[in-house]
Amino acid sequence: MELIQIIALAILQGLTEFLPISSSAHLILLPQMEGWADQGLAFDVAVHVGTLAAVVWYFRRDLLLMTRDWGRSVATRQMVGESRLAWAVLFGTIPVGLAGLLFKGLIETELRSPLVIAWATVVFAPLLWWADVRGRGARSEHAIGWKDVLVIGVAQALALIPGTSRSGITMTAGLMLGLSRSAAARFSFLLSIPVIVLAGGLNTIDLVRGEALVDWTSLLLGSVLSGLAAYLCIHVFLRLLERIGMLPFVIYRLLLGAGLLYLYS
Repeated sequence: MELIQIIALAILQGLTEFLPISSSAHLILLPQMEGWADQGLAFDVAVHVGTLAAVVWYFRRDLLLMTRDWGRSVATRQMVGESRLAWAVLFGTIPVGLAGLLFKGLIETELRSPLVIAWATVVFAPLLWWADVRGRGARSEHAIGWKDVLVIGVAQALALIPGTSRSGITMTAGLMLGLSRSAAARFSFLLSIPVIVLAGGLNTIDLVRGEALVDWTSLLLGSVLSGLAAYLCIHVFLRLLERIGMLPFVIYRLLLGAGLLYLYS
């Protein structure tokens, strides 16, 4: 991989992983538009490790409390402190994990086309806008119940379709259920942790089984750059979200989708 490709893809992954605009779509489209060779599975794993490190570090205090209280919850068989939120993240991951295992082949082949990305980008944009305008409430992520977990978890499974956006669809579901903008975003980011771990684990298994040579320098650079970009993105997004809302991302999705439909139809 050339240096410019490493830098561009790593920063793109870091910035788009947590914005409601679909990181997978951008990682598929940029190489196609620039005529670059596929970056390969190893690089995809590396940049996802970077984004995982970023979100874990950003929420490190929350995660420490959630892990501690989850362990106490298991021991006492009752909810303790932040254990409800920890259980919500774990159970909310089950639908996307099952869907990923069942439809892995389909997702990695037929659904990676520009037209699928274009339609998913366009279709889910107005839904995000509607949820932001009509469904936004004042509930925090700590008030999430089991019905909320089920709805958001099933919504997250839809993000396996490239162009949908995992963060976008989970925030949409959260807003429709009455969460505040920041609560919907924070819960979406926490949900990303087990999802990235699961996806990275499956890709790592595929990588180990393969025989491709690994460029460790490129992987390390990609991981560091994606992590830095992701941390900055989370920080700025959460600070600005209550003021700017989802409309800028809705407009971006509509323009991107329309452009792709024009180019590839």
